[in-house]
Amino acid sequence: PELSFKDIEKGDAEAIKLLNSALAGHGFFSITEHGLSKNLLDRCYKSSKDFFNLESNIKLKYNSQSSKGARGFTPPGIETAVGEKIADQKEFWHHGPIINSSYDTGIPGNIKINEVSDFNDNFDDLYSELHAIGIRIMSVIALSIGLDKDYFFPWIEKGNSLLRSIYYPPVDGQLNPHRARAHEDINLITLLVGAEESGLEVKNPDGDWIPIDAKSKSIVCNIGDMMQLVTRQQLKSTSHRVVDHNASGSSRYSMPFFLHPSPNVELHSIVDDSLESISAHDFLEERLKAIKLY
Repeated sequence: PELSFKDIEKGDAEAIKLLNSALAGHGFFSITEHGLSKNLLDRCYKSSKDFFNLESNIKLKYNSQSSKGARGFTPPGIETAVGEKIADQKEFWHHGPIINSSYDTGIPGNIKINEVSDFNDNFDDLYSELHAIGIRIMSVIALSIGLDKDYFFPWIEKGNSLLRSIYYPPVDGQLNPHRARAHEDINLITLLVGAEESGLEVKNPDGDWIPIDAKSKSIVCNIGDMMQLVTRQQLKSTSHRVVDHNASGSSRYSMPFFLHPSPNVELHSIVDDSLESISAHDFLEERLKAIKLY
């Protein structure tokens, strides 16, 4: 469903009903009237294109081994969906919060790009706006499952969230149309801006792949595995993929924001009395190894 964020936040009964159905059913919904600056989004897309158009040897200067891929550039042929042998057809950049001594020491700092003016400033601003929207969405989700609206705030206020800028080059749809093979997200929730570009598909409960058809100003939101874990699957983390069935020969750009808790947060059940838990750091590390990013 496509929902007005204003309606959700003011408690519109029909909007909340649709949201709860989406959260429990397939874990995907999109929101309008969210307040994200289109001008900022346009600036970030331009910065992304300018960076990915650089020569490979320049981009590889920003391949951060010290952060194990958590910041900077990851070249093509690296990230591979769990259970797959063929890597995704994409390259990407990772950008996080502006950190200080109040953040967990496991959260790395950002890498500055010298060749693209305003890149870091633009992505700092976009991270900040999406983080604020993510906090508001988490408040609504908390209320939907019977918790205080600020329940998740201590988890995510200074969390290990990640803004990823992705470039999908043109593909040969007859040889391999999968730009990103079927996967679930690791984090609490994901916010995808610029979702009007075709190719994103979600697997429904019947096993069919459903194309996401969102308006240009919508933000597509989905539940990640961490949220599914702490809600004991009351909220669903659903498989999705990016494909080019038509072999259009065109590039694709995308900017998902992955909302993560701080590494020291213990992920435990928030819906029953189970004592089982795992730290957000250990959960993330296990999953990153599985997709060959660690």
